[in-house]
Amino acid sequence: MSWPTSAPPLQPVLATADRDTALQWYETLQPQGVEGIVAKPGGSPYPFGGRTVWRKVRHADTTDARVVGTVGPRRRPRRLALLPDAESRPRLSAPLDTALAARIGVLLADAPATGEHRATSGETYTGLATGLVVEVLAGTGRHGTLNVVRAR
Repeated sequence: MSWPTSAPPLQPVLATADRDTALQWYETLQPQGVEGIVAKPGGSPYPFGGRTVWRKVRHADTTDARVVGTVGPRRRPRRLALLPDAESRPRLSAPLDTALAARIGVLLADAPATGEHRATSGETYTGLATGLVVEVLAGTGRHGTLNVVRAR
């Protein structure tokens, strides 16, 4: 099976209501650049900017990353500056959900600040001297998003 192509701004996508077919696509289309699949109710309209029942299932690998800073208040960080294993420059995580931000905020509350720094994306964060390590899902798609799963 090959992935259909068309010129921008249109990109045709495969669709199926059959779970086995969707799983086959998930397993076999990654080498062609497919990041994952979207699971949703058949009649669900596209959700512009709001909460949704749509779920993205992306290819990702779990890895550890050292927390080197935060974006937002230390006790309720919006994102973390992370130094994944085998990388030399910090990257910012995806936004943290409220409960995870609160749990991590407790662990970072007394960490000394090391000033303002820039991540590889150019965004600024407050550096922290901490030994905290978190488990992240490192997406393999075009963005390579770091989604924090939990503190180690």
